[in-house]
Amino acid sequence: MKCLVTGAAGFIGSHLCEHLLQNHHTVVGLDAFIPYYPRAIKEANLARFCSHPGFSFHPLDLRSDPLDAALSGVEAIFHLAAMPGLTRSWTDFELYESCNLQGTQRLLEAVRGLSSLRRFIYGSTSSVYGRYGSGDETLPLRPISPYGVTKLAAENLCRAYADEWGLPLVVLRYFSVYGPGQRPDMGYYRFIEALLTGQPVIVHGDGLQSRGNTYVSDCVAATAAALQAPLGEVYNVGGGETANVWEILGKLERLLGRKAGVRREPARRGDQRVTAADTTKLWRHLGWQPRVGLDEGLARQVEWQQGHGQRQAA
Repeated sequence: MKCLVTGAAGFIGSHLCEHLLQNHHTVVGLDAFIPYYPRAIKEANLARFCSHPGFSFHPLDLRSDPLDAALSGVEAIFHLAAMPGLTRSWTDFELYESCNLQGTQRLLEAVRGLSSLRRFIYGSTSSVYGRYGSGDETLPLRPISPYGVTKLAAENLCRAYADEWGLPLVVLRYFSVYGPGQRPDMGYYRFIEALLTGQPVIVHGDGLQSRGNTYVSDCVAATAAALQAPLGEVYNVGGGETANVWEILGKLERLLGRKAGVRREPARRGDQRVTAADTTKLWRHLGWQPRVGLDEGLARQVEWQQGHGQRQAA
């Protein structure tokens, strides 16, 4: 199958491209290299597979660039491109609105008449559920950050195109994805980097906020499985193990054999208190279940950051 991956140079997108290529799909990658974090990190992600004969890449911005050439003959689209992050979404809403909503709308318009398209898989987030995101896909949708608002708005826009134009839509809501290649702004990356360099670990709020954790290969397997999902469905994608900040720090201290120095800072606005994905529907429809436990996944990320973290990529 010929697949387009938007956000192909990012954390999840690059792992997805590799997975699809390994499973004999043809992959067209698209990324705008918006400078949310160093471009060198994204280029290193692409370097893992950019020479594969089944891969081609287009450095395009969904908000403004012509998309027809990249979309030619595409049978499946994995729309993962987005502006992530809670804190910045409060101070630069225009950027989040343009990347997450306007970019999605331009992509939807470009594929509206694409006769080859069999699946449009939208990568959403647990942030659409709001402060307490624990349960199945019927949870109320009450985002408490501008980031979550833009992601939910894009979900609804995709549904409008599905209803009016027959877009073959599947929505995936990711829960706290981690592992090798994680973005340098994300929590576990920052914790590990601080421990490796002897810097203080910043803990926001009381540290009791808990997350359902999803190892990146499990996330990617679920995303690829969505190629077989019934049209119009929404699925939570989560690894099944929850932990709060202090529990994660304890695990990382044991893995690295050193004690974290902690600096407390105020809670972040829009931060979720609890997330835990019920993935029963994903198992029932597609037979997916997580395979990498939290301890194993953290050990893999620690090993990766010891050799290939931001200090090497910068």
